[in-house]
This record gives sequence, C-alpha cells and structure tokens, in this order.
Amino acid sequence: LSIDIVAGAVIGCAFFADILGVTVLPYGFIILGLTVWIIYTSDHLLDVWRKTQPAATRRHLFHQQHFYMLLTPLLLSLVVVGIQVAFIRKQVLIGGLILSAIVGLYFILQKNLKYSKEFIVAVLYSGGVLMAPLSILQRPLAPFEMCLIFQFFLTALINLLLFSWFDRKSDVQDHHPSFTVAFGDRATRLLLTVSFIMNVGIAVVQLLNTNNPGPVIVILAMNAVLAWIFLKRKYFETQDRYRLMGDAAFLLPVIYLMS
Repeated sequence: LSIDIVAGAVIGCAFFADILGVTVLPYGFIILGLTVWIIYTSDHLLDVWRKTQPAATRRHLFHQQHFYMLLTPLLLSLVVVGIQVAFIRKQVLIGGLILSAIVGLYFILQKNLKYSKEFIVAVLYSGGVLMAPLSILQRPLAPFEMCLIFQFFLTALINLLLFSWFDRKSDVQDHHPSFTVAFGDRATRLLLTVSFIMNVGIAVVQLLNTNNPGPVIVILAMNAVLAWIFLKRKYFETQDRYRLMGDAAFLLPVIYLMS
C-alpha cells in the first residue's frame, strides 16, 4: 500500500525543513503524505488497468485484485487534499500546482519512458519532499545545503535503480519500462556503483567542511543500507526483502530529528 514510502516522504520533508531552519505547517505534511500515496497508488493501478493476465509482482497483483476497492480511498484522499489546500501558504500552493502539472505529464507519458523513468521519478519524489521547505525559504541555499539536496536525489535514484534491477524479469513479463530492461544488468550495476561512489565522495568533502555532520551521516547511513541490498542480492531478492529494506532506508532521517 506504499505506506512506508509515504512515511519516508513526510520524514524527509521534516528533515530538510529542520536543516533549512523553516517550519512546515501540519497541512503541508498532510498534503504531502496523501499526495505521495495518491501518486504511487494511481501508478500501480494504471499499470494493471485492463490487464487480463495476473501481474508478476506481489504489489501489482494486490492492486489488480483490489482495483475497485482501492478507488474509494483514492478518491477520498483527493477530496481531503483539495480541502487542505485552502489552508496552505500561497508560495507552497504555487509550487505544488507546478509539481502537480509535471506529475500529470509523467502519467501521460510514462508508457513511453523506456529508460528515463527512474530519473524522472527520483526528481519528482525529491521535488515533492523539498517543495514545501524550499517554497518558504527566504534566502539562497548554502553550498552545504545544495550538496545535501543532490545527495538525497542521488539516494532516491539509487533506490529506484535497485528496484528496477531486482524487478527486471517481472518488468519484462508485465511490459513495464525501466532502465534495467532498456540497458541490461551490467549497465545498471555500473551506474549503481558510480552513484554510490559519487555519494560517498560528496559526503567525505561535506564532512571535512562542516560543523554540522549529522545530516551527512544520515545520508551516508541511507546509502549504506542500499549498498547492503546491492551487495547481498540473493538474500534480499527473496520475498521482496529488497523493497521493504530499500524503502525503510528513507525512514532513517527520523533518528536525526529525534536527536
């Protein structure tokens, strides 16, 4: 049901709001959480819409079997978001409308995204998490903050590439486009390796030039979890463990928020 993804997005938003020194109102968190759930659920429902054969993955099969039952909470969530929008700040509303238009375009074009789906979804996910904090920020971003934002995007991309790597066989069976389907196993492993090295390299530079190492350590911890999944493929491909642990990595910023 993508509840862990929703929690990760809300925690990520609170994480960056704290780093940037801004306050996101409760309405912003509610809208973000529900919107992420709406997007992921709609994406899964669109994937299985009008399919006559059983879906190859557990999550798609669940959405296929409960298609009409899931439409009710989906519509209710849309109504709640519509009501909450009346209470958010103007700059957040404008940013949200722009992002919503881009998401709508993604849904229209998603079947034609042969190899760029993971990159676009990583941008949209990062944009959703950061939209409220950045919209209300009244100053330019510092280099440290810009690097953290790029590292978060890169972490989201690694997560999505990992999932496409594990899902290659089912994506081929269900005719879902992905980077791995387009370019193969070897190219995906190479891109993942380069992305991990880049993230660690940026983190080392950040740690050497900051008095606030906490956020950088959190990003490193998230990447450590994803790297563990990457290195232990045989273990994590059993019963979709990779998906559970991969999404759980985005809950780690809560440790920083609680410290």
